[in-house]
Amino acid sequence: MATQREFDIIIWGATGFTGQLVAEYLVTNYGVGGDLRWALGGRNQSKLEHLRRHLLPDTDPEQLSLVLADSSDEASLVAMAQRTRVVCTTVGPYARYGTPLVAACANNGTHYCDLTGEVQWMARVIPIFEAAANASGARLVHTCGFDSIPSDMGTWYLQQRMIEHHGVPANAVAARVGRNRGAASGGTVASMMTTMEEARSDPAARKALTDPYSLCPAGTTGPDGPDQFGARYDSDFERWTSPFIMAAINARVVRRSHCLMGKPWGGGFRYDEALLCGSRAEALRNTLGLGGLMLGLATGPGRKLIQRFLPAPGEGPDPEQREAGYYELFFHGSHPENRDLDVRVRVAGDLDPGYGSTSRMLAEAAVCLALDPLTVAGGFWTPASAMNEHLLKRLINNASLTFEEVAIT
Repeated sequence: MATQREFDIIIWGATGFTGQLVAEYLVTNYGVGGDLRWALGGRNQSKLEHLRRHLLPDTDPEQLSLVLADSSDEASLVAMAQRTRVVCTTVGPYARYGTPLVAACANNGTHYCDLTGEVQWMARVIPIFEAAANASGARLVHTCGFDSIPSDMGTWYLQQRMIEHHGVPANAVAARVGRNRGAASGGTVASMMTTMEEARSDPAARKALTDPYSLCPAGTTGPDGPDQFGARYDSDFERWTSPFIMAAINARVVRRSHCLMGKPWGGGFRYDEALLCGSRAEALRNTLGLGGLMLGLATGPGRKLIQRFLPAPGEGPDPEQREAGYYELFFHGSHPENRDLDVRVRVAGDLDPGYGSTSRMLAEAAVCLALDPLTVAGGFWTPASAMNEHLLKRLINNASLTFEEVAIT
């Protein structure tokens, strides 16, 4: 990969809802005209200029460069990729708009990070562009937001603690979502709609969404089965649990990390994810509610009806809602021989998970790819397999995430 480029990072889709949050974060935490050379990218000059004036009301806006490109213009994407070390993209649905940019980065040695949770799209593009990325040195990292950095890095962090304490990794990790508060954006809704539309019409997409190892290298098998569907009692947490809508993404990313790192946690490693509930009744209500949502999304009329009550693209939680948000995830690691030696960790954030915290995680992932001394070769990676301890430090020091070991009660 060429190291001497005009920019370290271009935020692609900077005028979109999440793109603006990423840009605001970089202005606040890294400034402009400093050590981090970054630019705003998009297809509309006037919108980019308006955003730049908003970001820099008291200084010369020309300090922050603008880069024009269009997802439907392959040449413009290539030109953009050749100018920067990292493209940080918030332009989704990725199955609709993301593939040409992935190709441009993979072919031109440009690192890349995104917010996708579209499993079927990742399963499609990874084998197509893996060889090109490996040859060019481009590191491409999907799922750098709430899906799936807390799950991926939380599992990695737990395993470091287990090995540090007991000299062996956990042979199973149960991730449980605790207290959380957040709101959806139109971009997330659009991605969900696209995923369900593809699953309805494309057998390969359906397989990617149901195969627990669909993001792992071809031929990978293991002990994990389908994601949790009903209400279950968890004896380790002594709580009832219900399905977690993002488990279908997060669990596949964690399993891919394990594979990419060479299966350091053993061939029989198991991972599952669910939502902690206060009672069996709550677990049953959550299960029925999620089942109804997924059933509605599975049909054309259902999607149109649900869409009427959800935010449109470009809409999302306001600043007060983002500030009022929070989340916590617990990871319980099972010792392979003595369950009295199990380890539990907690990962938490103090903002709305999907946008306030996600924008920080994505920004720090981009900075990590641009500046930190990563050792992995070119190819498609996960947050934990590519950035591990470097990203962990940035999340704790800069992005207001907490990683801590907690007592098992």
